[in-house]
Amino acid sequence: MPFRIAIETVWRFTQEQDTRSMLVMLDFLYEIRATGKITRAAERAQVSYRHAWNLIEKWSEFFGTPLVERRQGRGTILTNFGERLVWAGQRLQARLGPQLQNLAQELESEINALLPEGGADVRIHASHGFAVSALRDLLGREADLRVDFRYVGNINSSASLAHGGCDLAGMHLPQGELRARSMAGWRDVLSPTEHRVISFVKREMGLIVRKGNPRGIQSLRQLLEPDVRFVNRDPESGTRMLFDELLAQHGLDGTRIQGYQQVEFTHAAVAAYVASGMADASFGVEAAARQFDLEFVPVVTEDYIFVCLRRSLENPSVQKILEVMRGEAFGRAIAALPGYAVTEPGAVKTIEEVFGS
Repeated sequence: MPFRIAIETVWRFTQEQDTRSMLVMLDFLYEIRATGKITRAAERAQVSYRHAWNLIEKWSEFFGTPLVERRQGRGTILTNFGERLVWAGQRLQARLGPQLQNLAQELESEINALLPEGGADVRIHASHGFAVSALRDLLGREADLRVDFRYVGNINSSASLAHGGCDLAGMHLPQGELRARSMAGWRDVLSPTEHRVISFVKREMGLIVRKGNPRGIQSLRQLLEPDVRFVNRDPESGTRMLFDELLAQHGLDGTRIQGYQQVEFTHAAVAAYVASGMADASFGVEAAARQFDLEFVPVVTEDYIFVCLRRSLENPSVQKILEVMRGEAFGRAIAALPGYAVTEPGAVKTIEEVFGS
């Protein structure tokens, strides 16, 4: 029987010039921050209320400063130090999460390939995103479906498809004037006779700004203001390429943006960076902004699709993946994501139907 593998993070703090170390459950502190109730945090951690307080006191003693405080009528809140711990954890988890999933998938594939009938039936390469993650979770629940699902950037997924490294390649393209330019990396890969397109989702892309938008940021041009701090996506991501194309379209010099060289590797990571107060704005999906209770300024709509070889559609496992895309569970998952929508999920189309001649 094939194995599923998960890699989990552990936060271990060690005092300088001291052998003592302390394991701190940052998810536990995040639950206190989100609910204001230690009882809820204790339930999520599956510990007693008394043990929860013992943990908090133990951590506070280790750091030499309180992590939480009680306020009359407001429940329990985190101190400034506790807040900083939580936000550091959120940023790192958002940054590392997809990479750890890739590493787990790599190990899973290597181990399962050694087992009888343990190899993957379908290999999917797609850039990390909320809808892609939702699909991956749903596919993982299918007992008879073995999928090797890797998070790979837009350009790298096209290369994987071209060289036989995957069966389904994720691709996201902006609607409107920028579409032709964004397709440049795919032109030598797609064949009208050999390839087919699978409809997936639409998503809103735009500026992620701090809650209340204190800087009043409403346009890309305002990112060039000297007091606006920005955090960018990594250069190989499709989102970064789209952002650079938008800057060029508006005649804006990205090097004049404070923080243009400061990068993170996921939509959630840049949103967490803004939410923690380390930047005023970023560029990404609306769902990431809402996840961290931030504001969102829409700029462009993207179509997220999958591309595959026509013969791959004969694979029963690929047909099962299409069934999952068309299913009610996937529809509900996407409906719960701000800025995402489905129109014809799992519909198979020709290259001409989607891109023209």
